[in-house]
Amino acid sequence: MAAPQGTGLADGGMPDELSGVALPDSRLPETFGYSLKRRLLGPPLVNDQISEERLSRPLALGVLSCDGISSAAYGTEEMLIEMIQVVGLAAFTLILPMTLVILAGVALVVLSYREVVSVYTRAGGSYVVARENFGPRVAQVAAVALLIDYTVTVAVQTAAGSAAIVSAFPQLGSIPVIGPDILTVISVIAVLIMCYGNLRGIREAGRAFALPTYLFSVSVGLMIIIGLARELTSGLPHVSPYSGATFPIGHSTEGILSLGLIYMLAKAFANGGSSLTGIEAVSNAVSALRPPEGRNARQILVTQGSIVAFLIAGISWLAHVTHAIPYEAGYPTVLAQEANVVFGTAGHFMYFVVQAATALILFTGGNTSFSGFPFLASFVAGDSFLPRWLTKRGHRLALSNGIIVLTIVSLVLLISTGAKVNGLIPFYAIGVFTGFSMAGFGMAKYHRRVKESGWRRRLVINRTAAVYTAIVVAIFAVVKFTEGAWVIVVVFPLLVLLLIRLNRQYRMEAEVLQNISERAATITLRQPNYSRRVVLIFVDSVDLATFAAIRYARGLRPTTVRAVHFVIDAAQADKLRENWVRFGQGIPLEMIDTPDRRLLRASVELVSQEAAQNGTHVTVVLPRRSYSPLLGRLLHDRTADKIASVVSRVPNSAATIIPFDVESRVQVLHARHAAHLAATGAAAGQTPAPVQTTEKSPAAAAQVGKEDGSEVRAAVLPPGVTPIGALSGPGKATIEGKVRAVEIRPVEQNCVFECTVTDGTGTLTAMFYGRTHIPGVEPGARLRLDGKVSMREDGPAMINPAYQLLPRGAAE
Repeated sequence: MAAPQGTGLADGGMPDELSGVALPDSRLPETFGYSLKRRLLGPPLVNDQISEERLSRPLALGVLSCDGISSAAYGTEEMLIEMIQVVGLAAFTLILPMTLVILAGVALVVLSYREVVSVYTRAGGSYVVARENFGPRVAQVAAVALLIDYTVTVAVQTAAGSAAIVSAFPQLGSIPVIGPDILTVISVIAVLIMCYGNLRGIREAGRAFALPTYLFSVSVGLMIIIGLARELTSGLPHVSPYSGATFPIGHSTEGILSLGLIYMLAKAFANGGSSLTGIEAVSNAVSALRPPEGRNARQILVTQGSIVAFLIAGISWLAHVTHAIPYEAGYPTVLAQEANVVFGTAGHFMYFVVQAATALILFTGGNTSFSGFPFLASFVAGDSFLPRWLTKRGHRLALSNGIIVLTIVSLVLLISTGAKVNGLIPFYAIGVFTGFSMAGFGMAKYHRRVKESGWRRRLVINRTAAVYTAIVVAIFAVVKFTEGAWVIVVVFPLLVLLLIRLNRQYRMEAEVLQNISERAATITLRQPNYSRRVVLIFVDSVDLATFAAIRYARGLRPTTVRAVHFVIDAAQADKLRENWVRFGQGIPLEMIDTPDRRLLRASVELVSQEAAQNGTHVTVVLPRRSYSPLLGRLLHDRTADKIASVVSRVPNSAATIIPFDVESRVQVLHARHAAHLAATGAAAGQTPAPVQTTEKSPAAAAQVGKEDGSEVRAAVLPPGVTPIGALSGPGKATIEGKVRAVEIRPVEQNCVFECTVTDGTGTLTAMFYGRTHIPGVEPGARLRLDGKVSMREDGPAMINPAYQLLPRGAAE
């Protein structure tokens, strides 16, 4: 069917912009999202830039202990909040025996995790212990516990750090509009900064992350020592009252063994248990330590536990002496009040040092979750218990999906609780102490199974720690149930069941694929012999997307090809028929009445009817117009995808979607129109623009170029090595470059191992016949190839060249 004059059709009746001629600049343009990501996060990092930095003991103590040591900043205050509302000032006496119970817990957890790091010297902590001793399904209890722990740690630590800042500068609470919510504002900003920094790929294994730990430990330790000295010499005064409401002071006179007071002590003990959080962080990063990893981890654990115990005991003693009382607003904190009394006016600058150190270590402790949570989520996803997209590394090699999930959940917690530490504590300890219990019971089972030297002593330690922490979980679930712990009590088992359900789905999919693989191994693959091949083009309008589908359909060389339109709107169908007569390319159009508008059902019925004929295979070609991702999803229902989904289930049929990017085709039209105007001007006698040659000298070929919008730096080549871009004809040559891709292809009765090598100036294909694998030759490796070059349509090639593996990173 000839195209009518003036219709804009060319090249066999096809629209000009579908003729397949490349644009002068055929590189794929960068999307707005990628360009924005590049500006915000910087240039992408490549896989070779993943490095493992081993930590020395002093550096590891600072980096890995910040979460555990920082919890001392609010542990005492959380115990006082519960006790002072019931027994009043007697709380400052009860705080001492309560602190001793908490210190006993610190000792048990440290001793228990000493056994963990002695046996399991790779990352994973309680999850690895539970998986190795109870199996992967039971280990999901530990996985959920740790994931909750990491999430709430971000919220608690940033909320406490914000309280330290406002304690130093209480005037922040008077700022108009945001003053009443100043803790929430600061916490949200801090979390967003952490998210941004971790998406950029900051590393914890730096001295900057160790500094807050030492600064906090030294400054608060100095405060405790000076406070004890002043108490022994001249005595410490009580704290002066601050503006703002304190927690109500109770006046209970009931006996210490009354149910009310026992309940109160249980709540105080549960709150104080928050001081134990973070101690396990060393076990989650044992593999990051210098060898011998196990011994170094044990020493770090003991040192960390000693510092935590000293700080908790000292802060509790100063609270006992100074009567520092918690405030409902969350500030000034008990620690800030103690520092103000201890240093007084003479050393008031140290008050600000303590507050700065407290804020720094709390924010740094919160930031540790941004590496721990994504890593654990990736670990669990690798075991097929979480979605596998959590294992993917992002633009800067960070586990970006896990970072974003952690940010969203922690922000929800902060905003919903007003960034109050006391409001977040009910969400906290259940996850933390469940992880402790799983590690303790897991190690107890390990000792009973292995029975190594001294196993009975180790068994007692781990089992005692497990029982202690399990009791904490039970107490917390009961006494904090109405204050928010019910959320964790309900969500915890649901998450465990969800992870097990996800794993079941993954296993079912893997089993199906494995069955197919085993069956395929026993079947000789052959080309299906269909005597009749029918191609149906489903059309709803005559436009460029439809023409693209027609072009693809003709390329299939079918026995029969016809277009099909399901009539839903008679007026639209008449208009389509008129346009089809004009532009139909000689392909018959079939109109099928669909009064019930069930396109999916009509499609399946038509395809089933065609495919039921003997020796017939049906291919449905569906044109799909592609628009911007956001508006496209809002404005279009992706009918083609739905039809393809149901049609593909019909035996002897297949569905193919032909995407048509509207925006890129508009650019094609503009480019061709500009080229036409330029050609018309040249024919009228205008001076044509100078044409730049595409030939490159060897020197020019080795210069910096760009590929897909990102810089590609050509290697600085040694003498005798020719840039790939300078290869212009057959002959002997030596080239160096990085392996971009490898492929194994059958060739008649043989096979060929093919690798694509690039040096930044061009690409070369190296083919090794009779090989299926060459050790070391893999994507990312660097090669030197020496052999005879032949020129193919897709570029230069070498057959069975001499090769030499080069060190990775050389000349890059």
